[in-house]
Amino acid sequence: MAKYVAFPPTQNPLRGLTGVHRSMSKTDLPEIGKISPEVFAEMIYPRLGAADDSVIVGPQSGVDVGIVRIGDQAVAMTTDPFFIVPQYGWERAAWFAIHILLSDAVTSGLPPRYLTIDLNLPLSIDREGLDLMWGVVHRECEKYGVAVVTGHTARYEGCDYPMVGGATVVCVGPEDSYVTPRLARPGDSIIITKGPAIETTGLFVAALPAMIERRMGADFLARAEDVFWMMSVVDDAQIAIAQGVREDGVTCMHDATECGVYGALWEIADAAELGMVVDRDAIVTVPECVQLCDELGLDPFGCISEGTLVLTCRPHAADGIVAALADADIPASVCGEMRAPDAGIRIVEGGVERPLQHTTVDPFWAAFGQALAEEG
Repeated sequence: MAKYVAFPPTQNPLRGLTGVHRSMSKTDLPEIGKISPEVFAEMIYPRLGAADDSVIVGPQSGVDVGIVRIGDQAVAMTTDPFFIVPQYGWERAAWFAIHILLSDAVTSGLPPRYLTIDLNLPLSIDREGLDLMWGVVHRECEKYGVAVVTGHTARYEGCDYPMVGGATVVCVGPEDSYVTPRLARPGDSIIITKGPAIETTGLFVAALPAMIERRMGADFLARAEDVFWMMSVVDDAQIAIAQGVREDGVTCMHDATECGVYGALWEIADAAELGMVVDRDAIVTVPECVQLCDELGLDPFGCISEGTLVLTCRPHAADGIVAALADADIPASVCGEMRAPDAGIRIVEGGVERPLQHTTVDPFWAAFGQALAEEG
C-alpha cells in the first residue's frame, strides 16, 4: 500500500501542500491510518539515521520504493505490512497480501528478486491456515522469480488480523534501468491502467457479497467478483517497462492506493516537482467499479485503487505501451501530460479545467466501515 515517507535532502518536505503548518508546529497524529505528510516531515524526516552517498532515491511522498547503489547495480526496496483477511478465503487473502508488496516493488522498474518476511501470527491460526497461506506466497514468488531469503514466523498473544507482520521486497538491476518521478519531464505522457476504484470494488465484494447482491443483483456480483484479481500492478508494470525506460519509454510509475487515482496523480506531480494536466474523461474505467461507487455515493477517482498503475513515459512510447498492455488484456489509456511546475496540477472534467487537490483522507474507509457495521 502507498505510504507517506520521507523526502530526499534536496526536496522541501512540505512543497505543494496547502493549509499546513509550515512553521513545523506540533501536529496531532491521525485517529487511524497513515500519518500525514506534515507529521512525517515534523517527526520522521529530520531523523533518518546516517547519511550515505549510496542512497540514490531517498524516501519521499508519492514514491513507492527507495533505491541504493551497490557496485554497478541499483537495489530498490519497499516495506509494507503483511495484510491478511481470512474472511476473503486463504487463497484470495494471501494472493492480495503478496501482491500489495510486489506491486510497490515493481514501480521501481527493476525486477523483484528477494523477499524478507516477518509473520507475527495470532494464536487463532492453525496449521491448515498457515499451510494454505504460505503455499500461495510461495507460488506467487516462484512465478515472479522472487527468492525468500530470511524472516521470522511465530504465533503470539496480542497479534490479530489483518496486520500479521511485515515484509520487504528487494529488486536488483543495472543502475541505468530504474525509474522514479525525478526522471519525468514536461511533455511526458500520462497513462493509467484499469481505472479508478479497483481496490474499493475488490474489497467490498470480497467482504460484503451478500450486501452487494441484495443492492445490485446476482449478475452484478458475479461480474464484480473478477475485480478482486485485478488488485495488482505487477504485470502492468513489467509489460510497460519491457517497452523501454527513460529516454526509450517509461520514466516513472506509481501504484494508486489510498486516495485513488487523484491521490496518485497528485503524488507523482509533487514528487517530480512538475505540473500536469489530466483529462478525467479519457481515463479508462471498469464499469462495475463506477457502478458500485455510484451506488455507494462515492467519487471513484478519489477511492482506494490498488491495481491501478499510473505511469509517465516519453510521448513517442505511449501508444506502444498502451498496445502492449491491451495485448495482455489490461485496459489502459493515455489521459494527460506532464507540464512545467508553474502550470500546476490540473484536472479536466467535461471540458472544465480545475486544480487537483490531494484529499488526504480516502472516503472508502468511512463507507466500508459503515457497511460492515450495518451488516453486523
